[in-house]
Amino acid sequence: MNLDLTPEDIAFRDEVRAFLKDKLTPDLAAAGRLATSVFIEPEYSLPWQRILHRKGWVAPHWPKEYGGTGWDEMQRYIFASECARAGAPGLAPMGLGMVGPCIIGYGTPEQKAYYLPRLLAGEDYWCQGYSEPGSGSDLASLQLKAESDGDDYILNGTKIWTTHAHHANKMFCLVRTDPKTKPQLGITFLLLDMKSPGIKVDPIITLAGEHELNQVFFDNVRVPKSGRLGEENDGWSVAKYLLEFERGGGSSAGLEAVLGRLKTHLFTHGADAGLIRRFGDVSMKLEAIKITEQRVLAELTGGQPPGPAASMLKVQRTELMQAIDTLGIEALGEHAGVHQPDAWLPGANVPVIGPDALVTGMARYLNNRAGSIYGGSNEVQRNIMAKAVLGL
Repeated sequence: MNLDLTPEDIAFRDEVRAFLKDKLTPDLAAAGRLATSVFIEPEYSLPWQRILHRKGWVAPHWPKEYGGTGWDEMQRYIFASECARAGAPGLAPMGLGMVGPCIIGYGTPEQKAYYLPRLLAGEDYWCQGYSEPGSGSDLASLQLKAESDGDDYILNGTKIWTTHAHHANKMFCLVRTDPKTKPQLGITFLLLDMKSPGIKVDPIITLAGEHELNQVFFDNVRVPKSGRLGEENDGWSVAKYLLEFERGGGSSAGLEAVLGRLKTHLFTHGADAGLIRRFGDVSMKLEAIKITEQRVLAELTGGQPPGPAASMLKVQRTELMQAIDTLGIEALGEHAGVHQPDAWLPGANVPVIGPDALVTGMARYLNNRAGSIYGGSNEVQRNIMAKAVLGL
């Protein structure tokens, strides 16, 4: 891969930098820098999404006819890198990154006309109803029941680990419509309103003390069949399509930004030779992932899923992310566990005491332990690669 920037690429990079300098406010930049996961609170992610939407830059990976930018792979990479370096808050991945491409691929003309403009504008905030108690990586064993009743389905059961369900007004959800057939053949994919009567959301507080996850209960919840994506009992095909976007979505740009801040801390505070050597190791791995991403992007057309490459990238990114987090915690030493009540947070009016890493290092480390589990555990991803790539 040739990663050298052309004059056109440099001009585009300068345009992105000028836009970020003009539009990225200090509050939004602080929210991005201090984030402890890919999920930013919507009070910060949605205002930034609306700014990007007005510019026409909110969905670079979508086909142009549905609101994408028409950028090539290098432009998309430059945009992601510059946003990460500037500290721009990440956009909610469930909508633009996951269900949006899935609606483009499987939706009816009516569903596309209704949902896609609302997704781009940030009018809908989505959560994902996949995992259930006892049905995590074995997703096909899910049991949330959906019984047909005229023009509706009636849902009873529960979903768990539902990220930002307490913020969401929409959910894309897998339900069991035929309990008598093979598990993968009896699942249906639904788009539903979180304000529907009978839905209850209970918080799950993480080890980091954050409310990001939830358990969602369904008690005779009526969902119109017009919200079904794909055919009844063929939701497994839709789910696999979406999971390729979940696993392959994102980029190494965020890791690059975190590693850059860690480098500043290491070389400013005189880290020992062992930490410096490990920093070099993760830096080389990051360069390898960047090249892999560029190769995969170059082989895709807009809106197409990345196939088994999604599993490879998911494994590489999440394991490198955890390695960087671990290195950061060791570099911070005793400061990693220190609570700093005076540290600057979005909306506050006092400065940061010490580098951002001192505020977010431990929370980021704890939150990202789930990276090698969500979206299908990395063990499952290796099985997919063995079957789809190696033919084993």
